[in-house]
Amino acid sequence: MVRPFGKKNFTVDVRKSIVRGHELGAHPKILATQFGCSSSQIYRILKYNRDDDGVVHRQSPGRPRTTSRAMDRNILRACREDPRRTSTDIQVSVTSPNEPVPSRRTIRRRLQVSGLHGRRPVKKPLVSLKNRKARVEWAKQHLSWGPREWANHIWSDESKFNLFGTDGIQWIRHPIGSRYAPQYQCSTVKHGGGSVMVWGCFSDTSMGPLKRIVGTMDRYVYEDILENTMRPWARANLGRLWVFQQDNDSKHT
Repeated sequence: MVRPFGKKNFTVDVRKSIVRGHELGAHPKILATQFGCSSSQIYRILKYNRDDDGVVHRQSPGRPRTTSRAMDRNILRACREDPRRTSTDIQVSVTSPNEPVPSRRTIRRRLQVSGLHGRRPVKKPLVSLKNRKARVEWAKQHLSWGPREWANHIWSDESKFNLFGTDGIQWIRHPIGSRYAPQYQCSTVKHGGGSVMVWGCFSDTSMGPLKRIVGTMDRYVYEDILENTMRPWARANLGRLWVFQQDNDSKHT
């Protein structure tokens, strides 16, 4: 016999079968194997779930759940339909006149149990539907390209390197009351420690030069880099047949 339910969700008929099997002389270990559970659970059923007629469900300790299974499903559905909904919005949408109103904390717990935790969304540039279709079409056209077709392409981008620390968020785990301990601190310096902005490029054959960008980069600085840094390197390494790739930064257009 296969265990049909979870650890604490045996039906009354299954519990009665366990008690009857034990009364007929079956050892709890044998019953555990037959019903697909641990021996300790068989012992608990035999010890705590008997009455004159056989087996009954014990009353669960503690306060009963505020939400029903149907409301739990409605909470999950409301969150999946619109991930930006707050617990207050979900509370309004799932409230029924025939059921108690769940608190916002209860709604958050139901979502967390289902793996839906509150997170900060990732930010990315907006891509219109027209541009999405154009990108997919371009990718399909070049899907069969190999190293030979990409060999004469030049790829470029700009990057900022901090001289001290990082601009991102850092996370640590520390015991309670040890927030200001040296090993749990993130050291800082005045004005952020400074940074260096560089432009670089590469191709299939070699790495291109790094050009330091002094001050704010605009279209004129970018044009100067292309004319006096990228073009001489490209002609020296790839000849005259090459394709230059760049992103959609406003300075590049």
